[in-house]
Order: sequence, then structure tokens, then C-alpha cells
Amino acid sequence: MLYLVPTPIGNLSDITARALQTLKDVDLILAEDTRNSKPMLKHFGIEKNIQSFHSNNEHQATNGIIEKLKQGFNIAYITDAGTPGISDPAYLLVHACRAEKIDVIALPGATAFVPALVASGLPTEKFFFQGFLPLKKGRKTQLEFLAELPCTVVIYESPHRLLKFLSECVQHFGGDRPCSAVKEISKIYEKHYRNSLTEVFEELSALPKIQGEWVLVIDGKKK
Repeated sequence: MLYLVPTPIGNLSDITARALQTLKDVDLILAEDTRNSKPMLKHFGIEKNIQSFHSNNEHQATNGIIEKLKQGFNIAYITDAGTPGISDPAYLLVHACRAEKIDVIALPGATAFVPALVASGLPTEKFFFQGFLPLKKGRKTQLEFLAELPCTVVIYESPHRLLKFLSECVQHFGGDRPCSAVKEISKIYEKHYRNSLTEVFEELSALPKIQGEWVLVIDGKKK
């Protein structure tokens, strides 16, 4: 069986008891980056065989993992932080498992966009999760599409692209559109900026340095 195991996005206490037990019980742990995962596993006293599995090697590694699963291995997959498959690798492996009738269990747990969304003060009954936008090809088209949606939109962005991204949002969504920009969810320096897109852009532009991973939650277009 393949287990998709969410890992903390900040505070290590966010990991669930079920996730820890699963990681202790499996025969092999796949990790997006073993350099990040080994310290976390050591913190929880978990000593297991660990194998690298990420977007650059997943095509080459998937067949070997499928063979191990067919042989009776129980395998867990963890990414650097959060839930595998949410803006992180997992799809290719899960798709291959389903094609081979191998059971896949996804454990509930940490992911960045849910806390950002529910704490934003924006409507949550319907929302569109974008994740990261394309860097070049299709970026403008996707922003135009998102700007027309009548529901709340959730987008991920990295610190070095944040201000440029916010300026694009002002251009496509309109500067008056309410939004919430959140950095470093579940970490010591977690901070929420809630205002119009223009005002959030101006506030963040005044910071001496943009740091941390960001989630932007934008109100939907009103009729």
C-alpha cells in the first residue's frame, strides 16, 4: 500500500499521531528532499530506509516503486512540507498505483492554503485553488481567467516574485479587490496582511525585505 503522509508546514507539533505511526510502520519512506526530511524524522525518533522521489526523478523512479509495492512493501511518501500532491509531486506515482490496482491512502493533515483561506475573512463556501501560476507561458491568460471567477481565489507565490505578482494582480483583478496575503503559515513569523490589493501591495513594498512562502487569497468578482 502507498500512504501519502502530510508533514508540518511550520510547527512540528502540527503532525498527527496517525502520520507518525504510519511513518514508523512502513517499510520504506519516499521523500521529496531527503536533506529536509531526515532531520524531521530524526526529531520524531523515526529510523527508516529513505529514498529520494521528486519532480526530477519521478519518471525514472516510479516503475521501481511500483515493483516494490507489488512485492508487498508498504511505502509512505512525504514532501518537504504539507500534503503530497498539493503543489508538490505525487500525481504520477498515484496514477501509476491506481493503474496497477495498488491501494493508495491519503492521510489528512497540514496544507498551507486551508488556514490562509479560512482566516482570510473572505467567502469560503466556494473557492478556486490555483497553486503556483505558470512562470511565463500562459501566465497572463491564467490571471485573466482567475480575475473573472465569481468565487474566492487562492494562489501560492515565492518571496522573490511576490511584489511583481501583486502588481500583476492589481492590473488584472483591480486594485480595490479585497485580499489577504499570508506568509510563513504555522511558523514563528506568520503574518496576515488583509486589505485591498493596492493597499497590500503598497504595505509589502515598504518592507525592507520580502521573506518566506506566501499564500494570496483574493475575493471573487462581484456581479
